[in-house]
Amino acid sequence: MATATIPSTLGRRSFLRVSAIAGGGLLLSAYIDPKALGQATQGPPPATLTPNAFIRIAPDGVVTITAKNPEIGQGIKTMLPMLIAEELDVDWKDVRTEQADVDYAKYGLQVAGGSTATPNNWDPMRRIGAAGRQMLVTAAAQTWSVPESECATSSGRVLHGSTKRSLGYGELAAKAATLPPPDLQTVHLKDPKDYKIIGKATPQVDNAAILTGKPLFGIDFTVPGMLWAVFEKCPVFAGRVITANVDEIKAMPGVRHAFVVEGGSDLTGLLCGVAIVADSWWQARTARQKLQVKWDEGRTAQQSSEGFARRAEELAKQPPARSLRKDGDAEAALQNAPKVVEAYYSYPFIAHAPLEPQNCTAHYQDGKLEMWVPSQTPQRGLGQVAKTLGISEKDITIHLTRMGGGFGRRLTNDYMIEGAYISKVIGAPVKLLWTREDDMRHDFYRPAGYHSLKAAIDVSGNLVAWRNHFISFGEGEKFASAAGISPDEFPGRFVPNYALHNSLMPTGVPTGAMRAPGSNGIAFVMQSFIDELAHAAGKDPVQFRLALLSNAPLAFTPPDGAPVGAPPPPLFDAKRMRGVLELVAEKSGWGSRKLPKDTAMGVAFHFSHRGHFAEVVEVHLAPGNKIRVNKVWVAGDVGSQIINPSGALNEVQGGVIEGLSHLMGYEITIDRGRAVQSNFHEYPPVRLTQAPPEIEVHFLKTDNSPTGLGEPALPPVLPAVCNALFTLTGKRIRTLPLAKQGYSWA
Repeated sequence: MATATIPSTLGRRSFLRVSAIAGGGLLLSAYIDPKALGQATQGPPPATLTPNAFIRIAPDGVVTITAKNPEIGQGIKTMLPMLIAEELDVDWKDVRTEQADVDYAKYGLQVAGGSTATPNNWDPMRRIGAAGRQMLVTAAAQTWSVPESECATSSGRVLHGSTKRSLGYGELAAKAATLPPPDLQTVHLKDPKDYKIIGKATPQVDNAAILTGKPLFGIDFTVPGMLWAVFEKCPVFAGRVITANVDEIKAMPGVRHAFVVEGGSDLTGLLCGVAIVADSWWQARTARQKLQVKWDEGRTAQQSSEGFARRAEELAKQPPARSLRKDGDAEAALQNAPKVVEAYYSYPFIAHAPLEPQNCTAHYQDGKLEMWVPSQTPQRGLGQVAKTLGISEKDITIHLTRMGGGFGRRLTNDYMIEGAYISKVIGAPVKLLWTREDDMRHDFYRPAGYHSLKAAIDVSGNLVAWRNHFISFGEGEKFASAAGISPDEFPGRFVPNYALHNSLMPTGVPTGAMRAPGSNGIAFVMQSFIDELAHAAGKDPVQFRLALLSNAPLAFTPPDGAPVGAPPPPLFDAKRMRGVLELVAEKSGWGSRKLPKDTAMGVAFHFSHRGHFAEVVEVHLAPGNKIRVNKVWVAGDVGSQIINPSGALNEVQGGVIEGLSHLMGYEITIDRGRAVQSNFHEYPPVRLTQAPPEIEVHFLKTDNSPTGLGEPALPPVLPAVCNALFTLTGKRIRTLPLAKQGYSWA
């Protein structure tokens, strides 16, 4: 998942802006040079640097902290303010949070994706809070005419110990607003042992509003005079309208507008289709059912899942198109090895299927556009909307709504562009709301993948050679979105004779990042095949993995196009992975637990988005190939701090359960260039009664900067279950989903 990265430390050009607010309070924001963010500037340089986050302290001492990133259920609206509040040294009960609007010039990068919020903001947000605390201490010291060194803070107050005096932050806010700000690099950060907020389980700030049905989500939002829209696109991706009975549709009850949209061929932008706008969504949907469109389906209509699979098998038998990594001589080692294992693995396209379908509320009026949208990349959407409508970004206001799931789907803003375009055409406020069928059949799917694997075991049971011919999607040497693989994907760098090859197939099917992009399919393949090798070597699966992790890693391979001298991206750390693997083996009683009949355990690990995770599952297989996952043990290393333990537990357990959906029932089948599945009856997620009764989570804290949790807990559960099923049946699962292999939930 490609995202820009905010530096973890703030340079010398970073500074604070301080001002007073009405009533004598304090407004504090941190400014960062746009160049430090790696953001190219257009035109003359900005008059001011870029603000990153806000603190407002009112005279009554209430602190309002703006959460700048989109809230998608990952808890960012709670976590980022926690970091600031901790260093500001206020009680959480006195903190209020608010969601920022989209404004790069005010908040810097605003994005939800790639588990980047924690690593990007861990240091900057704490320094902002610490700077605010220091300014309040200075204001108190000046008020009392005492040295700052004699002052301390606690629970939103500055204390002078020798005289027993104290002042609340609200009392000091107006004076603090007149002081010069400190250098963020010099502010004093708390010792972790003194944390009162970080590391404490904290309920999400929106919990009460969600439970009482407050309108937080995009699908809830309405404005006065709003009309409702639906948008019919060709079932075959990027197909074009030839004719449509729009005049007949216009005559239907409640319909205000019906027109053909002449879109382009960019799958992430505005595509061709028919828009229907009515007084209510039900009237628009009813009219849509009478819509008759003749489509030019284009070349993609010749593509299918079956055709892709057939072509992948053909390519697997041919020399690969290119090599992504070669260490030693894999071919020679394979020819001379006493034991060679071969396998062919595949996984399908899958859809994101968030519970809240795509939606957008837009109001175009007098050359300006106001929008309310649930987007993971709203700033990217802002640029796309401006370009599509031919207006300036400065004339667009975007309000972020909470998202009812996304899992990567809302990294792409096609629905946002559609809503804005329709509003401009009709000149009125409009809410575009997709149906579930729209959402499932017009997704940016997790791409399918095919792996032709061959590996060698020596007489001591060690893995000495590995060859993978990975067949995926793309053109030339460019992978389709989310269809790639890292040259350093494990066990790359840990096998002396290693070859990772690749061949690409062109596709008109839109693909994109899904939760744990790449890893969500690759982990199933790698950890299942490693399990095959462990059994071929006659080794315990945990011990075989530990031995492999003990090998000295070979050199890192920079990705194609990486700048010379650029630092490597976050790398797989064998020591950290050994730590979580040993921890999960211990907690699960691996090798010593007495299991009932028809029950077995499986293990797997994976490195994803800076997180090192290992998981063990206990699986029961009932007659009729009915599966019950009794328990899942999870061990994860995401650094030195778990900022919000309750949020972290939710992320990990949710990732495991979603992974089980990927495993059992999720598959999008492409036939004649269109998605076959339309709704949850054909694309079943794990139900509450099918979820593991217990998911036990352990975090291994290490001396590493904290990282995110949205992605890394998902991938290992898929191969762990498949490895347990092999123990129970003696048959390897090499193709997903399990439902196609005759399995179902008990």
